[in-house]
Amino acid sequence: MRFRLKALGLHLLASTVALSNVLGTLYLGWYHWPGWRLADVVHVVLVMVGVDVVIGPLLTFVVARSTKPRPELARDIAMIVTVQLVALVYGTVSLWHGRPLYYAFSENVLQMVQAYDIDAQELALARQQKTELAPHWYSLPRWIWAPLPQDPGERGKIVASAIGGGDDVISMPRYFKPWEQGLPVLRTQLKNVDAVAYFSTADKRVLKERMRAAGFSTDELNAMPLTGRGYPLLAVFDPASLKIRAILKTK
Repeated sequence: MRFRLKALGLHLLASTVALSNVLGTLYLGWYHWPGWRLADVVHVVLVMVGVDVVIGPLLTFVVARSTKPRPELARDIAMIVTVQLVALVYGTVSLWHGRPLYYAFSENVLQMVQAYDIDAQELALARQQKTELAPHWYSLPRWIWAPLPQDPGERGKIVASAIGGGDDVISMPRYFKPWEQGLPVLRTQLKNVDAVAYFSTADKRVLKERMRAAGFSTDELNAMPLTGRGYPLLAVFDPASLKIRAILKTK
């Protein structure tokens, strides 16, 4: 039993360190608040934790016996580690391709843009036409303005594509502009929390309670939804400076 517990402890320690390094790097680089919440990647992380920190070490505890020949024990543990590595690679690749690249103000909403929202063709066009805002592998999340183009033809194509479930302007970095340039337009789209879309009546009740607790007015035009693949959040702005004062969740 002592041999098994030692094997379990060593395997658990190694697995925890490896997984913590991967998740810590992704979180600190790309998924820090509000990215983790909006990306809704809990299921991917649970698979990684389940296989790498729970199932792997437990299987080692089961197969590890001091009387087992060393070649057989090494083979068994190697098979367990292989499965763990597959789960770790799968999760890491999924999180990498889904990493947040932008928080975009477009029309009347803030939206998170993830790496897989931008296809290869749009990526190439952005690097040719909008170098300063084009994404690269090392790009960290940025706040940008994503207005529809002024050209009626291009504008119509993008609107039709978005309505049909295709690409929207937030997936086209060649149209992106610096965040500061969009602030005058953003000001016109701010609403009080009761008028903000994407939230139920119960959600708005919770949001108003949290706004009051934080010292924010619930009657001012100071709020805008922030959306992604997870449950939406509420961005609260300073009406004077247009700086984001808080990003609130409902649950």
